[in-house]
This record gives sequence, structure tokens and C-alpha cells, in this order.
Amino acid sequence: MIEFKNVSKRYAGNQALDDLNLTIPTGDFFVLVGPSGSGKTTTLKMLNRLIEPTDGNIYFDDKRIIDYDLKQLRQQMGYVLQNIALFPNLNIQDNIAIQAESLGWSRKRRIDRARALLKQVDLDPDQYATRMPSELSGGEQQRVGIIRALAIKPKVVLMDEPFSALDPISRKQLQDLVLHLHQELKMTFVFVTHDMHEALRLGQHIAVMRLGHIQQIGTGEAIMQHPANAFVQGFFENEHTPRPATIHDLLLEGYGAATRAPATLPATASISELADALRTQTAVVVTTDQGVRQLTTADLLDYLATKEAN
Repeated sequence: MIEFKNVSKRYAGNQALDDLNLTIPTGDFFVLVGPSGSGKTTTLKMLNRLIEPTDGNIYFDDKRIIDYDLKQLRQQMGYVLQNIALFPNLNIQDNIAIQAESLGWSRKRRIDRARALLKQVDLDPDQYATRMPSELSGGEQQRVGIIRALAIKPKVVLMDEPFSALDPISRKQLQDLVLHLHQELKMTFVFVTHDMHEALRLGQHIAVMRLGHIQQIGTGEAIMQHPANAFVQGFFENEHTPRPATIHDLLLEGYGAATRAPATLPATASISELADALRTQTAVVVTTDQGVRQLTTADLLDYLATKEAN
């Protein structure tokens, strides 16, 4: 478990974090989301002590992070960067194994681990292990960046907006990949994004941040149904995020289950109206040319995440 207790961070003339209290359960996929300057990346970087707090304490497995040997702490925390940062002079298997080499693993053990990880992310080791980073696409390089963070089996994986520079198709594929890896490996993932739809798609729990303060923590469904304040609601409904026009658009994609219940909204209602209705009821019933359909919060979240990736 990770705990922030009354953590603040001040720079000259700027309060990046203000009395932050936060608990990240062991094994959780925890997402920090917020606009630029909200403090989410500062919070992430405090976990491996790239940034030190001005006040307060951070605990990892009931021990203050400041009391860990720095090298031993970072060996327990894989780190995936936005800009990937593969070593251009090392081939792919050596990039993956760079931290294992620093720990004194034998070359055979390092190569075996790198090849096994490449298979895990659907990159054939016979084709990719000895390639150079410049020979890979951006999405392929980020796959390598992810498994490099997993190479020595850390307890925690830190991910700082790792997909923001990728095209929508690669982004969706890598979201699927990290969800699969999290489910399979049972590690704690702490993921930073500015995109609420990405947060909703990935996070078991989400912390919405603004100006160094947490606005709300909860599951995606809870946040969507019961936003804590106008900022959270507005951030979810950001006008710059691609939006379908009406419920009819969602139904055309095949969402919704057949039902005999009476209709509660017309198919011409907007997606915002659908979201509002789902905040107070578990399902919305709509009459269409093909019959009566029932839509749930899960339908809406899945549809919005898919449209974000297209």
C-alpha cells in the first residue's frame, strides 16, 4: 500500500501540491488525472523520489519512502516515460535488460527474461530482440518501454502519460495491453493522464486533481454518476473531447440490451442527457426502430473510450 500523508510541494512562487492525503491500495490500477499544472506528475515522481516533498510523508509498505535506500526503492518501482527514452545505442533486448544487468544478472538470464517479455507484448523475439530502437514504430518502442519497466519484477509500475504522443489506434492497443498486463501480473500500477476518458477506461480507482488538490477519488462509475463538484463534471464533459451527438449514435454501434421496460429517454437525447440520467438510475431505456434497448453506465463508458481511440 502507498500512502501520502499531508504532503505538500512548494517551488519558488508556486504551490504544486497542498496538504495531499491519498491511499493507493496494493495491486490497484490507480489513475491520477487532471489538467496541466494540477500536480499529478509531481505526485507520481515523489514515489520514486525524483521529487522530494516540502512537507509531509509518503509511505510504501508501511515504511517512509525517505527511509529507503534510494537504489533499493527504485528497484521496486518500474518507470514508463512519455518520451519512451530507449537507449539508441543498445538493441531491444539489451534495452529491456539494462536494469537487470546493473543487478548482476547473468547474460543468459537477461536475454531469457527479455525474450519472454517480448512474447508477452506480442513482439516476436526472433524478429525484435536484436533490432535497434530506430527500427521500431512509436507504438512498438512504447511496448518495449513498458516491458523494460517490468523486467526485474517490481512491486509498482509508474506510468507518466505514456500514450499521449501516440496515434489513436496505437493508444487504444496499448491501453488494452496494460490492462491485460495488470490483470496478469497483479502489480500496483500508478498511471498519470490528462485525459478523463483514458482514466475512465483504465482506472480501478481515479483521483481527479486540480491546482495541487484532489477533487474526487473513486471508481470511474462513481465519478461519472456522482461528480463531487462542477470542476469534476466539467472535466468529464470537456468540450474538446470527441463526442457523439445523440443516444442514437451510441445505439448504432450496437450498445444496449433488449428489454420490455418502458422508455425513459428518446433516442434523440444528447449524450450529456444520457450521462445525467445515469447519475440517478442504473439504466436508461430507449425506444428505437429495432425495438426497446436498455443502456447502462458501462455501455456509455465503453463507447466513449472507443470513440476517444478512433
